[in-house]
Amino acid sequence: MILKKINFKKGKKKLNNRIVVSPMCQYSARDGCPTEWHYRHLSNLCLSGASLVTLESTAVSNHGRISNKDLAIGTNKQKKEFKKLINFLQSNNKTLVGIQLSHAGRKGSSEVPWIKKNSPLKGKSSWQTISSSELPKDKGWPKPKKMSHKDIKSVINDFKKAILNSLEVNFDSLELHMAHGYLLHQFLSPVCNTRNDNFGGSMEKRFKFPLEIARVARRLWPKNKLLGARITGEDHLKDGIKISETVKFCKKLENIGFDYVCVSSGGILTKTDLKFKKFFRARLAREIKKKTKLKVGITGMTDDFILAEKYIKKGYFDNVFIGRPFLKNPFFLYNQKILRRKGLKILPTQYARAF
Repeated sequence: MILKKINFKKGKKKLNNRIVVSPMCQYSARDGCPTEWHYRHLSNLCLSGASLVTLESTAVSNHGRISNKDLAIGTNKQKKEFKKLINFLQSNNKTLVGIQLSHAGRKGSSEVPWIKKNSPLKGKSSWQTISSSELPKDKGWPKPKKMSHKDIKSVINDFKKAILNSLEVNFDSLELHMAHGYLLHQFLSPVCNTRNDNFGGSMEKRFKFPLEIARVARRLWPKNKLLGARITGEDHLKDGIKISETVKFCKKLENIGFDYVCVSSGGILTKTDLKFKKFFRARLAREIKKKTKLKVGITGMTDDFILAEKYIKKGYFDNVFIGRPFLKNPFFLYNQKILRRKGLKILPTQYARAF
């Protein structure tokens, strides 16, 4: 099952197997543009044997970044540099390459984590962040600006421009980041969203802003390319998002015309009640899989392929999104006996004799 193709609707791109490289922030951009590091990093990932490589979370504007070292695709210069990168990657192999679009909201204006973990920028390099409310990300962080209706329209326009730029660059798939405490998650979660207008309060009102962006994406993104969302199964907090609410949100994404969701959880606060173990989000994925027709992926300690086979056969989810193991060794799939036994092909023939 793990190497079986995933077919979407007729005329749409297919995934050649059920392994996807998850977006992983590299904090190595220059003015939001990809650098030499991205060519090296992504070239290896495109030779990994995965069916799809999704670029790291890419901001829709410079002020939508987490740090000054994040990628962004809001300007013509950024679009031009992305086009060079994607042309290079696609000229060397046939692995699908996608982009994940995001806005950091109150997580933005942050230090690069290996310089100073969980710390806001200070001085001239910092910027005013925005969010659904004035609640700060964590202790010691500045209050974000509570977004006005004008701000909301502006961010929707930023997403629109970033989606059109991504289309011009010729990515194979587009994923909206609605998890991990990013801006869209900040509207979805009652832990952060304390508004009492049309964009907060009830569940339906908290859904409104992310769904408006989802509709824009569906309208602009071609039907033959993949469209998905990274979503939050649960906040793992007493007053946070629960899976029952997420299922309702996913049904709305399905009705809009999305192809898949990738299930994450936690992240709205630095510390939650999340407990880590292999496939710890399988239960959440299964609920969405049972109650929608979306293809459902899962992230978080998902690189045990014997277990992955069992879960896929039982209908818990359709595919696995894997991150850090690919950082440790971009070619680790080729050393997995179960994958070799099931027929995983060595993509770079120049490397075949090493395995």
